[in-house]
Amino acid sequence: MFITDSQLLSFQRCSRKAFLDVYGNWKQQESPTDFLQKLIRDSSEFRASIINNYNYQEPDYPHGNLIAGLKATELLMTEGVDVIYKGILMIQKSAIKLAPQNQIQNHNFPAINFVSHPDLLIKQPGDSRFGNWIYIPTDIKLSKRPKLEYQIVGAFHAQILGNIQECLPETARLILRTKRLYEVNLTQRLEQMQKTISELINMLQNCQEPEVFISRQKCHFCTWYNSCHAVAETQKHLSLLPGVTSNRYSVLKSLNLTNLESLSKTNPDDLECHPEFADGVGVQVVQQAQSVWENKVILRNRNLTEKTDNQTLPIVFNPLNKLVNAPVELYFDIEAQPDINLDYLHGVLVVDKRYNTEKFYVHLAENPLDEKLIWHQFLDLVWKYPIAPIYHFCEYEIKTVKRLAKLYQTPTYLWKPLLKRFVDVHQVITQTITLPIESYALKNIARWLGFEWRNPEANGAQSVCWYEQWLKTGDRSLLDEIITYNQDDCYATYYIKEWLSKFNE
Repeated sequence: MFITDSQLLSFQRCSRKAFLDVYGNWKQQESPTDFLQKLIRDSSEFRASIINNYNYQEPDYPHGNLIAGLKATELLMTEGVDVIYKGILMIQKSAIKLAPQNQIQNHNFPAINFVSHPDLLIKQPGDSRFGNWIYIPTDIKLSKRPKLEYQIVGAFHAQILGNIQECLPETARLILRTKRLYEVNLTQRLEQMQKTISELINMLQNCQEPEVFISRQKCHFCTWYNSCHAVAETQKHLSLLPGVTSNRYSVLKSLNLTNLESLSKTNPDDLECHPEFADGVGVQVVQQAQSVWENKVILRNRNLTEKTDNQTLPIVFNPLNKLVNAPVELYFDIEAQPDINLDYLHGVLVVDKRYNTEKFYVHLAENPLDEKLIWHQFLDLVWKYPIAPIYHFCEYEIKTVKRLAKLYQTPTYLWKPLLKRFVDVHQVITQTITLPIESYALKNIARWLGFEWRNPEANGAQSVCWYEQWLKTGDRSLLDEIITYNQDDCYATYYIKEWLSKFNE
């Protein structure tokens, strides 16, 4: 059995993925999405930009031959090469051994090879079996921060390297997106790495398939997503409920609340004594379970309280009152690449109820340098309707208006009054009702209500890929796809707002 650094990284992110990569039915695995492929390309390009700053040597060996790769890497280390790129480190032993000063309990697993592929091995003064030098493992990551999983992998590199050069390096290094060098604290991370490796091996050796858990932030880009989601749907797994995080699910399991029916019948007070369910979260989660279990819309509690000098008085607050049926209404949606702070499309649907007309305006930066131009085009349009409410979904549009106003030194009178006109439809719906859905994202809500996108596969991540491809190829059909998707987003927001308005009647 081979245990690799990539497996270790995968296991930390999702133990089920690490299991399926070994034992899963490959026919159930999806092809990587365009956005995932973009992330891989971006990571590779960033790595190349860093590598080009070094005078390095690569080990020469037949592709895929790990033994030959290890020998070729050791040869370069013996020669004292300053920087080694794409080295292969491997221990053909039954255990990971720590240096004496860092000894912890070893786990003996027969017939296991530990393999790591650090991006760089950088020579430093020291004392190893090769001479008066040692090597430090260095990974290059397209990340703004030194995530724990990267540090654990760095400790894995260091441990294997320590066995090979007979001297544990003092640190492992990460070069991050900002080109900042981060040094991993091995005293902290080695023991964590050892524990994680033990759990990974036990899972693989005992063929223990981890429980499915759908995480909305991580799972959508995984090639096993559809397979896992199908399992979760069959089981009616609680991770499909909005508000059930992994930490909250652990609490629910400890309380033996592992299915929809039991959770829907739970007294929220029994949950709110746990920190994970405090501040009304327990009520929301139980209500969400009830909504899905009974397949119905549930009105949230609108009664709030207001403290005075002598007493606490109930006040009536109805978020639906924000949805004013104005003569003219604007529906606003942005397409952006947040990683590089570029907003390349402002779409505005103008609904004129006086004349029963709907017109979509698109302000598109065909070149990233046109961001300022389309920002002013957007301002010109919205000020043609100075009292029209501007409906949007989630808070990104408000944040963007503030960012662009600051970036382009826009006079206060042109942008600040807009903030009072913005109405976040997502905020209104989540403050008002509970729906029997998996997520309160725009698509989930609109599709539950019966709205459909013309391109079912279109989404924000795909839009980013289309825009990147447009810049490279000049293929205008890609811009058409982006515009169609953005227009549908505006109409979906309009669709939800109209439904909510009728719900309030």
